[in-house]
Amino acid sequence: MLNEYWQTSGMAYRIIVFSAMGFIALGLILTIIGANTGNNGLMWTGMPFLGLGTILHVAGIAARGQEVRRRLREAAKKP
Repeated sequence: MLNEYWQTSGMAYRIIVFSAMGFIALGLILTIIGANTGNNGLMWTGMPFLGLGTILHVAGIAARGQEVRRRLREAAKKP
């Protein structure tokens, strides 16, 4: 039933996961640059992006779990 992970995932899950990766990457870049240049403002600006990326990642896990449960229920109903 579940052939390949990305083949079976929905568009909402993909959007959430790639958004999460983008926010985490942006947060890491801002935080690292701010820490290395001694710019505390830039470093702390990156922190909310890290938090938002983490929250989106957890939301993606929840969305994927709901999708898999729905598909398993549908598969169980088929004779």
